[in-house]
Amino acid sequence: MHKSTLFLVGAGPGDPELITLKAIRTIAAADVILYDALVNEELLTYAFPASVKRFVGKKYGCHYLSQQEINQLIIEYARSHSRVVRLKGGDPFVFGRAQEEIDAARSAGIFVEVIPGITSAIAVPASRMIPLTCRGINESFWVTTGTTQSGEISNDIKLAAQSSATVVILMAMSKLETIMDIFAANNKADTPVAIIQEGTTANEKIVVGKVKDIFFKAQYAELKNPAIIVVGEVVNLYTPEINHVLQQHLNSNSNFF
Repeated sequence: MHKSTLFLVGAGPGDPELITLKAIRTIAAADVILYDALVNEELLTYAFPASVKRFVGKKYGCHYLSQQEINQLIIEYARSHSRVVRLKGGDPFVFGRAQEEIDAARSAGIFVEVIPGITSAIAVPASRMIPLTCRGINESFWVTTGTTQSGEISNDIKLAAQSSATVVILMAMSKLETIMDIFAANNKADTPVAIIQEGTTANEKIVVGKVKDIFFKAQYAELKNPAIIVVGEVVNLYTPEINHVLQQHLNSNSNFF
């Protein structure tokens, strides 16, 4: 009997160099690649030229295919090909709906392997020298979605706003004002906030402010998804001048490899 494998591969935060060697090797050996909207298409250059490469874009406000349709595609391709790669932005297990695809594949008798990726929740702030933890400032961090499946504000936001932890919020730009109101109601109006749009890519934009004014600054800068929101005292460690010099250095060494 024909046996296929579904590989759930993390594509990293956007910079095509922020991907693991194992992920590159898996892409290169794939018969089929189903890739998301947040995946840098430069990664497809690693693929075998004859492989099937199909866009199944899913991000906030963009659902090219429903999750059920993607699940069905996985099964259909696995019936005719041996190695199907599901290429997902960041890490498959961080708000990537990977479990739904695993369940669908296993129910169809398809083997599943996960190739972890570099999550944008950590990599994007780090690329701007914003640590999520720093000795003497905080002891933990939260990573949470802005909204639930029903479109409501996650209750975890309300809990996170009461803590001293750094809070990283994904998929939340449409609820930014309401979320900042929640932090302000928990005596966090003066807490620093950074919003990084399309982090680690050439289109990156960053705005820094405080809970009480970040919504207006983000509006003025016309920030939109995909973006990472970082709330916490660690944002004070961000230094624009140093980051500018660092970016110039990275650009000048972009052909190092």
